[in-house]
Formats: sequence, structure tokens, C-alpha cells
Amino acid sequence: MTADDARQIANLRRLLDITRHMAATTDLDELLRMIVDAAVEVLGCERATIFLFDPEQGELYSRVATGLQTLRVPADRGIAGTAARLRTVVNVPDAYADPRFNPQIDRLTGFHTRNLLAVPLENLSGQLMGVLQALNKHSAHFTTNDEQLAQTLAAQAGVALHRHALLQEFARQQKIIRDLEIARQIQLALLPKQNPQPPEYEIAAYNRSADQTGGDCYDFLTLPDQRLAMLLADASGHGLPAALIMTQCRAALRALLSLTSNLTTLATTVNTLLAHDLTDGRFVTVFLGILDPHQHRLDYLAAGQGPLLFITGTAVEARPPANLPLAITNQATFATEHFDFAPGDLLALFTDGFYETLAPDGQQYGIERLAQLLHQQRHFPLDTLIRSLNEDIARFSHNAAPADDLTALLVRRQR
Repeated sequence: MTADDARQIANLRRLLDITRHMAATTDLDELLRMIVDAAVEVLGCERATIFLFDPEQGELYSRVATGLQTLRVPADRGIAGTAARLRTVVNVPDAYADPRFNPQIDRLTGFHTRNLLAVPLENLSGQLMGVLQALNKHSAHFTTNDEQLAQTLAAQAGVALHRHALLQEFARQQKIIRDLEIARQIQLALLPKQNPQPPEYEIAAYNRSADQTGGDCYDFLTLPDQRLAMLLADASGHGLPAALIMTQCRAALRALLSLTSNLTTLATTVNTLLAHDLTDGRFVTVFLGILDPHQHRLDYLAAGQGPLLFITGTAVEARPPANLPLAITNQATFATEHFDFAPGDLLALFTDGFYETLAPDGQQYGIERLAQLLHQQRHFPLDTLIRSLNEDIARFSHNAAPADDLTALLVRRQR
């Protein structure tokens, strides 16, 4: 391992440690101070400011800033406004040479801004929560690595701010049924709005919770060179506790994917975080894959999630997971595997709610029945195939309500 790799892993662990502390507080001012202190420490700068977004007033305003009092600025102006409007990192090496910079704040406070870095804070749905601004890098100016670290911190901070907003909403509700409905709508909003379409591939996904909220999820994230990261995960249990665990796991993986696509590093880092936090025997099964549509290769890491069904024209391979689920032990090691796709090959991933569905006599639907249906209908459009599977399960269970969450992810090479 190189010194840069060691430094990157150390930074990732520090950011995840900060994330854990952010998740433990319900006080907004304390949460904001944590984020500010983390930015100053990790980015090595003199000062940091968090501007929260006020959509009703169209303003960014600060509640906490190292060395500053409360500020309110238009959300479409200045450097912070640029980061908010364009949803991008803004790195200004010379503040006074940038026409967007407002020197009035320096004159009021006696502080001299040399350089600054602004990054938007968003929740998992892409809703703007605010802007994090770091001022005066101790050494020279903010680097590309600083931008990546700031984005990772901002991803976690945006989720933490969103979580605080959800808790505030929860406190305002008087009926538990209303609270659960809000949580359900938020969880549904976190699912991808549409399936990705990498060159020469068809992808479809499906999710249904057994309760109003669930512990299953799937996700996609586009990487450079048209590669596609894909996630299917299942937190033990179901309902609101499993949903909260899944939100934490998904947010950590998305944030880390902005820094590295090394599957082993991703799994090891998130496993350490979850193993520390989930002390009641809970765990998460995860499939994390990266599809390269040009090489027709999918590298993946299966942590307790399986079997993975790979359907060709002649056979169905039911490949077991090679790794323990996340959070079983913080000493776990993780191995990667891969699939090579020929035209027409289909990879089908299912959480256990599908094949553990019970008939009235107690018989399980089972992997063999599931694989047979997939092979027989492997040429169907993927959305049609998922619908056909659901109809077959409904007949098998005599239309019983699902006892567990149901999530599926299908990937097929078209030519």
C-alpha cells in the first residue's frame, strides 16, 4: 500500500468517525458545530461556515461559523450561491481576484480571505440543504484532493441535516401512523427515479416493503467511462429500524464511491462503521457491483447477498456469496468476483423475501422454482419478467401479504 493510499484510507475512516458522531446528536447547533470543526480539521483551513438554505426566503443563512456572527445572503449570488445554484464544488484560489467574492464581510470582521472552497450540501434525493464554505487553506490553496474530501464530508453532512429535519418533523406529528407514512414517502423518494441505460444493456429493478417502511434497497451511480455502480442490499428485519440502518449504509457507500471504486476498500470501510454501530445482532447483506459495458464485465462483491442467478441460453448458475454480511464482525475480509456477459446473458439478484415466500401449507417458493421461471422467460422484457414473477408468487402464496421486503435487480446484455 502506498503512502497516498494509506492517507486516503485514514481520511475515509476519520470522515466516517465524524459521521457517526453527527448521527448521535439531535441538536442542530451542535450538529453544525461538528460539521464546521470537521471541515477545519480535515481540510486544514483557518475557518469554515455552514449556510443553510431557506427555500421560502430564497436565502442562505449561517447558524454557526468559526469566528463569525449570523449571516444571510441571497441563494443565487456570491460564491456560496454559485455552489448552491450549480450544485458543484467551487474552488477559488484568489478570493479578491474573483468578481463573485463579497469583501464586505471581511471589512466587517477584520478577517482577510485569501482562498476558499464552497460545496453544496444535499440530501440523498438531491434536495439542497445548504452550502459548506472553507476559508484560507493553511498551505497554498485547496487541492483536487481537498475538493474530494469536502464532497465526501458534504454528502454525510447533507444526510445528517436531512435526518435532523426528519426528526423534527417526527416530533411535530402526534400519530404514529402519520409518522410512518412520512417515512415511507421519504424512503420511496430515495429509490432511483428511472433505470439506467448503459450501452448494450437492459436494467430493471423492483422494490416492495412488507411494512410501510422497509430494510431493502437498490441504487445506481454512474462512474467515469460509462461504468455503472449498482447496489442491492437487505438489512436484517424490516420496518422502521431496518429502514434507518439501510439509509446509513446507502449514504456511506454513495459518499465513498465519490472517492474510490475499489470494492474491497468500500466494503471494509462501511463494514467497520456498521460493526461499530450495530451492536444488537443486526447486519446487512450487500451486493455491490461495477459494470463495464465496453468490456462486458461486471466486477462485484457479495457480502451475504445471494445466491446470484446468472442465466445463459443453456443453464442457470446459482453462485453463492463469497463474503460474510456487513456488521457481523469488524475483522471481516472481503473478496471480489466477476461475471463476463455474452449476448443475452441475464444476471438476476433477489432479496430473500422472494424465494422464502410461503404457501398456505408452509412450503417455500424456493430458489429452484425461481430459477426455472427466469430461464423459461429469459427473453421477456425485464419489467415483464418481474411482473410475471410477482404474479407467480402471488398464486403460490394464495395472494398472502408479503412477510418480508421484496427487492429485485436484473441486468441483461442485449447484444
